[in-house]
Amino acid sequence: MALPAAILAVLVLLVGAAIIDTDIFTVIRYVVSILALICVVLVVQVRQWWWAIGLIPIAIVWNPVFPIVIADTQLFAGLHYIAALVFIAVGVGARVTDSKSRG
Repeated sequence: MALPAAILAVLVLLVGAAIIDTDIFTVIRYVVSILALICVVLVVQVRQWWWAIGLIPIAIVWNPVFPIVIADTQLFAGLHYIAALVFIAVGVGARVTDSKSRG
């Protein structure tokens, strides 16, 4: 159910890892944070809330309104790849098991 949003987030994170020190990076922060929150809503709707444990920290770290400044560019690039893995896991793992779960 969260697969399309997760795939888009992975693509944005991979691009964002390459452009961390540029002016356009604020847009990356907005997109990643919003997609993380969208995925949180989707996993809560299918009653698999434990996936939110990985998504909420992503929404906080990439939050553009109150940004967390990580001075080490390589560390932040590494966090991009870890966040991409979290989104892949959520996209593949958060599934609707039966028609009653959609409800």
